[in-house]
Amino acid sequence: MAFFTEQNVWVYLFIFFGKIAEVSVSILRLMLINRGERLKGSVIAFFDVLLWLLVTGTVLVGFRDDIWRVVVFAFAFAIGNYLGSWLESKLALGLSSIQVIVSQDNMIADNAAHTLAGQLRSEGYAVTILEGMGREGKRDILMLHLKRKRIRRAVSIIKENLSSSVITVNDVKVIRGGYIKK
Repeated sequence: MAFFTEQNVWVYLFIFFGKIAEVSVSILRLMLINRGERLKGSVIAFFDVLLWLLVTGTVLVGFRDDIWRVVVFAFAFAIGNYLGSWLESKLALGLSSIQVIVSQDNMIADNAAHTLAGQLRSEGYAVTILEGMGREGKRDILMLHLKRKRIRRAVSIIKENLSSSVITVNDVKVIRGGYIKK
């Protein structure tokens, strides 16, 4: 294990890329557990802690004699956070809920909420329409539960049809019943 105590570029590269991988894996693990995927998160935790021990141990072995190990470690930690969150957003694991509050002027004109719901349904989205009461009167509220990967397209359809509506997107931990297959 003399390799880890030496001052050479390979040790710095190991620390740099190892820490980026460890932090990225850690972010994915947290996201899985937060979204109710405990088993997958626990399996990933095994690799997360292995990477952490190897990389952190390499830094601790020689950090008093080589402060650059600490600098590389901290820099890789920051990059790993960015890359991990970027990767998680691309994987879009989990489920979400979208609520659309249709403004009063759109409710009067052509029953816009029902038209939008029909278009969303034609693209495979499950939509429920509720009647609500806002400060200035009745509102239609559309509720969609969907996989996170489909959020961008759903919001795009909503904006194209009802640009003045209020759109909120929330993460959902568990959905039972309905049209979504986990």
